[in-house]
Amino acid sequence: MNILDKIIIDKKREVILKKSIIPVSQLEASVFFGKQTISLSQKLKESNSGIIAEHKRRSPSKSIINNNFTVEEVVKGYENAGACGISVLTDGKYFGGSLDDLLLARASVNIPLLRKEFIVDEYQILEAKAHGADLILLIAAVLTREEIKSLSQFAKNLGLEVLLEVHNQEELEKSIMPTLDMIGVNNRNLKTFEVSLDFSKELASQIPNDFVKVSESGISSIEAIQELKPYGYKGFLIGENFMKTDNAGKAAIDFISQL
Repeated sequence: MNILDKIIIDKKREVILKKSIIPVSQLEASVFFGKQTISLSQKLKESNSGIIAEHKRRSPSKSIINNNFTVEEVVKGYENAGACGISVLTDGKYFGGSLDDLLLARASVNIPLLRKEFIVDEYQILEAKAHGADLILLIAAVLTREEIKSLSQFAKNLGLEVLLEVHNQEELEKSIMPTLDMIGVNNRNLKTFEVSLDFSKELASQIPNDFVKVSESGISSIEAIQELKPYGYKGFLIGENFMKTDNAGKAAIDFISQL
């Protein structure tokens, strides 16, 4: 069993537990539930940099990346740097995140927020909306075509955008549908953790132009982005590169100004 399989088993258990503690009515009563969302896909289309900066404390492959910042410091730094949007990891067991991180981010900035999570149930999409997210991530590797269809439709009905993450041609082919806004190619193989920009390059021409193309993971240099832009990528998700420094916001400012 690989790490992704383990995460999904734990996630399904976690969702069952949460459903028994926090009813849907409580999520729907949240102050953010009725909030108008901000479009990340639109911001990426209009941006020159296309940076989606990530708040991430740790990961299964790197263990602790950084525990020294407050969420507010990081996300305000990213907003000041001119990031198009911010990805907030909310998985606790493997990434050290929480829904409180998303809530704090929403209270601190006014740019699009992605709930970065292993979504397997509509309940998690309601949680995302209740905690101030503007969009959700769906991972093709762990969902069937029918699940992608129903979860993306559910998100759209709540006014959330959908970023669908793929890693190979097979995942892409089963996933293409009108209820998606952005298609992201993960340059990290979630099963082996091997990283290569070739994944983004090889899949670029297969992604229809109706979707905003996003390249995720393993992007640590200006050169990498300049290499990917000719392939039609408008968004670039960067996490560890900023978080592993002493000042994530300053690292993002330096990076984006160079771009």
